[in-house]
Amino acid sequence: MQPGDLLDLDVTGVAHGGVFVARHEGRVVFVSDAIPGERVRARLSDTAKSSFWRTETVELLDASPHRRPHVWAAADVAVEPDGRPGGADFGHIALDHQRELKQRVLLEALERFGGLAQPAVTLAGATPVLAPDGTVLAEETPDATRWRTRVSLHVDADGRVGPFAARSHRVIPVDDLPLATAEIEDAARALSRATDHAPGRIDLVQPADGRVRVIPRPEPARRGAANRHGAGPRRGKRSRGRTAASGPAAHAPAPHTPTPHDPAREVVLERVGDRSFRVDAGGFWQVHRLAAHSLSALVADALADIGVDPDGHHLDLYGGVGLFAAALADAGGPATRVTSVESDARATEHAGENLAAWVGARAETDRTERYLTRLLAQAGAAERARLAHGVVLLDPPRSGAGREVVERVAALSPASVVYVACDPVALARDIGTFRALGYEPERIDALDLFPHSHHLEAVAVLSRDGHAR
Repeated sequence: MQPGDLLDLDVTGVAHGGVFVARHEGRVVFVSDAIPGERVRARLSDTAKSSFWRTETVELLDASPHRRPHVWAAADVAVEPDGRPGGADFGHIALDHQRELKQRVLLEALERFGGLAQPAVTLAGATPVLAPDGTVLAEETPDATRWRTRVSLHVDADGRVGPFAARSHRVIPVDDLPLATAEIEDAARALSRATDHAPGRIDLVQPADGRVRVIPRPEPARRGAANRHGAGPRRGKRSRGRTAASGPAAHAPAPHTPTPHDPAREVVLERVGDRSFRVDAGGFWQVHRLAAHSLSALVADALADIGVDPDGHHLDLYGGVGLFAAALADAGGPATRVTSVESDARATEHAGENLAAWVGARAETDRTERYLTRLLAQAGAAERARLAHGVVLLDPPRSGAGREVVERVAALSPASVVYVACDPVALARDIGTFRALGYEPERIDALDLFPHSHHLEAVAVLSRDGHAR
């Protein structure tokens, strides 16, 4: 069979990456825009691999009771597959069922790659922001839209502005961006009306002050560089992943050459609780307007469970501008020794300023693996003892920390490890490596900080031999 041919398929499962699973004559077929339990007519889009094919749903033959009108009409199954923007690959599924499917993917990854039998995982939505008296100051919308405070649009050679099509670099002009805040959507519409954009990317960033910054990323400025989390999904995370308007998980800084008055280098303030964090407008910060608050709260809860020894030396790896280093310092007290390690010099500069309130905190610019190698080589007995009483917190890119970093962390023999992840498979693989080195997960909590997409965040707590302090 060839791309373009049609297949009638029974969809039986969900796979990592926002696609669903069917079989045709024994071959695995990945299906977009479907739901387990449905029967669909799908068009072949990729038959290059002998082990699996890829298809796109074009017609529903037997719809799931969990199917809903797509939250983004432009991406609905009624639209030709080539014209659907990417980034809302779960937008046709009832929100509760989206979360069930995400949890299923995480559990299967932990079993398959982490070697965990029947792992226990919680999954919740974004945490509301509450006033001291319990009044809700900010929360998820009922339909889980209007959460993106960072969006990247793309400009093609003809000057058209919009997100990329799903699994493509083809620009799709759209009339709305329902996952973005209303202010971001208004700014995107204004950009779409202009015709003088250079090919490349345009980032829209709305920090805590509410004003949208427009950051052009022309193609020549992006060529040949690499960013912290892989532009194109950090968070992602940063990204953690692609940063398309419909993109993933988190907003990664785009590689480009700074220019005088570069809007990407404007310092903006983001707020978490009563604390402000300095960050470049074009730097990394969580995409969801409640994500930094939600993750900080979850990390703080995990640290309260395991305890932060004020006499230990605690590490915040892939530390960005110090969001989680602040949580570590808060848990241990103002004199607690916390070192935040980040490869981006501008982020490290901001981290130093953001952590100034804690006399024991400092920020270092270095690659995580290089920092750990140097620390292992240079730390004396007294320092090793402090590290052994400490917590190592990791917030790696979408690809995960990897074996080299995990082995170096384990060689420090910290009391506990807190791992913030934006990719379930990368998390599971790294947990598998930690387990082989004597660390077992105590708890794994996931957050749905990317509603209507397949992405999620998770926080795993691991302790030596599975015994927290």
